[in-house]
Amino acid sequence: MMAWFFDKLLNSDSDKQDPRLNLVAADLKNLPPVTIISAGIDPLRSDGDIIADKLKAAGNNVTHQVYPGVTHEFFGMDAVVAKAGQAQDFAVAQLWKGWGPITGKIDAVVGAPLKK
Repeated sequence: MMAWFFDKLLNSDSDKQDPRLNLVAADLKNLPPVTIISAGIDPLRSDGDIIADKLKAAGNNVTHQVYPGVTHEFFGMDAVVAKAGQAQDFAVAQLWKGWGPITGKIDAVVGAPLKK
């Protein structure tokens, strides 16, 4: 199914090697720390696994967190899916690790005060 969508993005077959579209074929060395959050029940789950492995193989610091039992759209469903709130908190913590020491304020990272 994803191949059909990907095909609609391309102007020509050579676009398949464009690193903006094909991250797996891109030069992934010397990148800043990467966080990947995946849903356990997701047609894109294997893509997350593949890119995490490629990033690690290129020597990058990668954190790949998989949330079992949730589907693709779970991240924005914290009102009804507990793991969504956990994933959001994890994402904020990862952002804080990267940006907080620079800004000194967590609000500068997330753009608004955190929920209490």
